Amino acid sequence: MWRNLIREFIADLGNQKLRSFLTLIAIAWGTLSVVLLLAFGRGLGTSLMEGMLGAGNQVIIVYGGQTSMNYKGLDIGRRISFTEEDVKRLQQAVPGISHSSPQYGRWGAQLRAGDVITNTYMEGVNPDFEIMRTMFPAAGGRFINERDVDQQRRVLFLGDEIAEQLFGEEDPVGRQVRLDDVPFTVIGVMQPKMQTSMSNGPDADRAIIPYTTFRNIYGSRNVNSMLIRPSDPALQERIKTDIVSILSSKYAFHPEDEQAIPMWDFIEMEETNRKVAVGLEIFLFTVGLFTLIIAGVGVANIMFVVVKERTREIGIKMAVGARKVHVITQFIFESLVISFLGGFIGLAISSAIVYGVLALDMTEGAGAFLGKPEISQLSLIVTVGVLTLIGLVAGIFPAVKAARVDPVESLRYE
Repeated sequence: MWRNLIREFIADLGNQKLRSFLTLIAIAWGTLSVVLLLAFGRGLGTSLMEGMLGAGNQVIIVYGGQTSMNYKGLDIGRRISFTEEDVKRLQQAVPGISHSSPQYGRWGAQLRAGDVITNTYMEGVNPDFEIMRTMFPAAGGRFINERDVDQQRRVLFLGDEIAEQLFGEEDPVGRQVRLDDVPFTVIGVMQPKMQTSMSNGPDADRAIIPYTTFRNIYGSRNVNSMLIRPSDPALQERIKTDIVSILSSKYAFHPEDEQAIPMWDFIEMEETNRKVAVGLEIFLFTVGLFTLIIAGVGVANIMFVVVKERTREIGIKMAVGARKVHVITQFIFESLVISFLGGFIGLAISSAIVYGVLALDMTEGAGAFLGKPEISQLSLIVTVGVLTLIGLVAGIFPAVKAARVDPVESLRYE
């Protein structure tokens, strides 16, 4: 039976070469559209998420602000500033905080290496900063550690781009740099990373020193901000509430005064970005799906033409004993084969394009957002499912029409 179905299918393709070719192209193009749109859409979503995590990995930044509400007879407009002790107190008093760091900052810090001079934003932080801001060292270097902090060492961690400005192709680790005319030793350089959200500029241009060294050199009494990371993102809201409760009690501001201590919540941003990415994938899939459905109309059209042209043949088969189920099976089989054959061509071409783009390794500039397309298993399953549905729907109506052919009337058909 299957041998006869395949033989008749090949014969039909031979009789309808142009129409069959155009239908295969339409199915292949529809499949190509679905797979590529989903692959590049997922790649874009992944890059956006990676870029956001490059600025902060599930962290909350707490800034000192200015009161905007009257509270216990105190005026509006009071400045709220934090100290290192506040960071330690939150770490001890708020359950669920896994990492924390004070953040001192200084714009216009001058870096000199030999005859090369540049200016940047410099920060004083603790070792937890590495994980929270994803500032991981390249091979051969390290981030600041607890001993650097305890001993107030003059050690310096550089972003990858500013390190290249200062030292070119040479290895900066172990070299001397004068920071605001104070000698420092470079202990590490950040691995290149994508960063779409900025906190006082890109980390690639950042200079990092121990916060105790910063305080000792510049005599700072108040930190610029506090960096907090929950042990579980689900604890985010409760931790934020506890932070507000502790700080509002100490600095006497209304707990509902959001301007007193503004917070930059990367966990909320991550959730928003995930929703945007999912919405983008759904939109792109819908666009590709309509293209594939239009191609399915072409399959149905060719099957109706085949039924019309083979009316006499169908009548003869039914006159000599062929049952309706055999006729229906034949046309549904042909419709499914056309759909799967066109789909296979589309999948092959789209896979070649995706892996070709990946081979180009476009990880810099605007290409970084589209340079990581991803063909997911789900997209393949959905595409095969849609192709199957199209094949069935496009074949079943012509098949039913063929099965209703009157053998006597069909013999008169020319």
